[in-house]
Amino acid sequence: MAGNGRDHGGGLDAAAAEFGGARGDWLDLSTGINPESYPITSLDLTPNDWTALPDSGADAALCAAARRFWRVPAQADVLAVPGCSAAIAQIPALQAAGQAEIALRSYNEHAAAFRFHGWDVDEHPSSPVARVVVHPNNPTGIFQTQITPAPLTVIDESFCDIDPAQSHIAQAKQPGHIILKSFGKFWGLAGLRLGFAIGDPELIDTLRQRLGPWPVSGIALKIGAAALGDTTWAEQTRARLAADAERLDRLMRRQNARPMGACALFRTYEVADARQLQHHLAQHKIWTRVFPYSPTWIRLGLPPQAQWARLEAAL
Repeated sequence: MAGNGRDHGGGLDAAAAEFGGARGDWLDLSTGINPESYPITSLDLTPNDWTALPDSGADAALCAAARRFWRVPAQADVLAVPGCSAAIAQIPALQAAGQAEIALRSYNEHAAAFRFHGWDVDEHPSSPVARVVVHPNNPTGIFQTQITPAPLTVIDESFCDIDPAQSHIAQAKQPGHIILKSFGKFWGLAGLRLGFAIGDPELIDTLRQRLGPWPVSGIALKIGAAALGDTTWAEQTRARLAADAERLDRLMRRQNARPMGACALFRTYEVADARQLQHHLAQHKIWTRVFPYSPTWIRLGLPPQAQWARLEAAL
């Protein structure tokens, strides 16, 4: 749940109020965040990182690290933002409102933002001025290989770091294109509030002006640059996530659940009664996510390594 009333994962306080226990008693599998986050304790963080205004040089270093990690085309601009949600909220204002093509069963902040800015949002509009694609989609986990461009084309790759070969980052050099990259999902540091908008320099510069100075904290600049430079950690993490996703699929198939898509950071399953399964797991203080538009879909994130036995016992 979220404070704006839109449907999201999380909401442990509400789950605890309904099913009992304190927040710390719960295993939260309702999000798609890597449960084994990047190890920031090894970084040399100083008091100055907390007290000084974010440095322009640190911002440039972070964006350069992002450009190298994602192999961003030279023609595209890179902007660090305070979480992808901050960019999502502003992107519809970059172009005059019209028809926007956004899938219903997808990350709902995109549609909410476009509607707030006066756009007509539909799954299949007759002449879309904007097209938003979540790749891989959340919650179905499906990658979309072919994307037909619109005057404003937004490709949300918040979960795509599990499989860089699937990325559409090469399209970031095309006019009207914006690629979104999340730092909270693959690196497991959602509380850092760091993301990236990459694409058409004119659009990215307008977004930069709308966000104002110092949008990203000094701590996030430093941690983000270090993590994006650690390609060994990224490669090892992809292998672990893939193995854990397969393990979760095997476990859920024994419950007659059918897995969807190919996203290793979360798994969505089709079951006979999603809410009943959610309530069953909640009795064991394990929180999952169901969806208002489907009585048969349930989504589970991956548990930390030490919590697999708990999930297996509950099932």
